[in-house]
Amino acid sequence: MRCPFCGNVDTQVKDSRPAEDHAAIRRRRFCPACAGRFTTYERVQLRDLVVIKSNGRREEFGRDKLERSIRIALQKRPIDPERIDQMISGIVRRLESMGETDIKSDTIGEIVMESLARIDTVAYVRFASVYKNFQAADDFDKFVSELRPDNSPEE
Repeated sequence: MRCPFCGNVDTQVKDSRPAEDHAAIRRRRFCPACAGRFTTYERVQLRDLVVIKSNGRREEFGRDKLERSIRIALQKRPIDPERIDQMISGIVRRLESMGETDIKSDTIGEIVMESLARIDTVAYVRFASVYKNFQAADDFDKFVSELRPDNSPEE
């Protein structure tokens, strides 16, 4: 593994342990050239996935891109980082086990929204605001009102 600090290709593994509910291996590495320390993760990849965007463009699926968007939605929310990692791993496993290598971005968005709705409604609304491209406060109001249970006054 190449050192991210100096580019040396001869790095050493100092510690390995399971991560993300045993779906990955976390490795602490050391570079003898610059004495830098860094962490890498090793995961099983069942198949190479391709995302089909709404405009028809195709791009390679990136776990990092998925993780970034989920972490932005969950920013400053009281969710354990390990739970977030488990959720991301679960989403990726679900996508890989769908049997298709080409997956529409809408499908990914719906799966992410479903997962976020289960752990944090604020993050769910944040993600939905970008995913559904809210343009005005009324869009938020309508979306949030659909989340609320029926509060009609009883007479």
